[in-house]
Amino acid sequence: MDFPERSRLARQHTSKRWLMLGGAGTLVVAIALFAYFGAEIRANERKAQKGPPAIPVTVEQVIQTRVPFRIQAIGNVEAFSTVAVKARTDGQIIHVGFKEGEEVRKGQVLFRIDPRPFEAALRQAEANALRDTAAAEQARSQERRYQDLLDKNFVSKEAYAQIRTNATTAEATAKASQAALDNAKLNVEYCTITAPIEGYAGKIQIQLGNLVKANDVSPLVVINQVHPIYINFAVPEQRLAEVRERMAADTLAVDALSPGSDQAAATGVLIFVDNAVDPSTGTIRMRARFANKENSLWPGQFVGVSVRLFEQPDAIVIPSTAVQTGPEGQYVYVVGQDMVADVRRIEVQRTEGERTIVAKGLAKGERVVTRGQLRLGPKTRVQVGKAPAEAS
Repeated sequence: MDFPERSRLARQHTSKRWLMLGGAGTLVVAIALFAYFGAEIRANERKAQKGPPAIPVTVEQVIQTRVPFRIQAIGNVEAFSTVAVKARTDGQIIHVGFKEGEEVRKGQVLFRIDPRPFEAALRQAEANALRDTAAAEQARSQERRYQDLLDKNFVSKEAYAQIRTNATTAEATAKASQAALDNAKLNVEYCTITAPIEGYAGKIQIQLGNLVKANDVSPLVVINQVHPIYINFAVPEQRLAEVRERMAADTLAVDALSPGSDQAAATGVLIFVDNAVDPSTGTIRMRARFANKENSLWPGQFVGVSVRLFEQPDAIVIPSTAVQTGPEGQYVYVVGQDMVADVRRIEVQRTEGERTIVAKGLAKGERVVTRGQLRLGPKTRVQVGKAPAEAS
């Protein structure tokens, strides 16, 4: 075979090999594309069968329990007793027996005023009283002698009347001197100012070394008694009849709530209901008394007040965070056993802080959504997770 023939046969053989390789590559690419698009189609079919992903939420069960019926109000704490301590005599303060803001006992020495001028006046009053008492005794003795002489007709009635008048005048002078002595003793006692009640002292208004006047406008210090203590508050007049009825039957407990909290800081009793409704506000003023042994209440403080009227048995209770408000009223999302949340219209009886008492629409044991409601709609699949407190 000559050379040209061999070259032609070689080129034909090479062309067949390239055709075979090209066909095989095309087949591989076709198989790969088919596998890719087939997997994607199957994934889309599975997604279409499953539907949208489940929404994560937290739920709590509806409970049925005993709940107290309360009236909520805002109250102002008032000291049980307030005394503005003032001087009862003039003088200079030479001693202060307490510190500002500390608790003082009844009878504790608060201030001392320089007593020397009053002690000198006391000694003078004592001397005057002794002199006038002796003069009165002498005049009364002389009267008795003249009485005997008058009985024997040795003196005239006019002379006896003059002696008797002198004796009566001397006795009156002695009594006046005794009154002046008592007043001098009081002035000396007034130099020592003691606490009239037990309580907490405020700011000292007149410092050591200053001169004070009796019954001056500005007090030396103000003492507030806080054991026990009062809280004054007002409730709507619509509650007046019920409060009076419950108060006549039993003692009504009143809780003072800590600022920014629903926890009771102290518990007391309702002791006073005003005798008239305030026509400008439509409210009735009331007062409760608290033992306040732990000083949890302080005069002038504003606190939440909760009056417990009665206990409501078998109340349906849910967390307040589960309640939503829409155009048609209040509703909740209830999660069934199939993990689908649906809208349920409810009728709220009242709300107490973090708890809501439901009158209609829910039953004990049902599960309501407390977090994640913004992403929900009717018949939405959900995934129940732990509450934030439990997760932490």
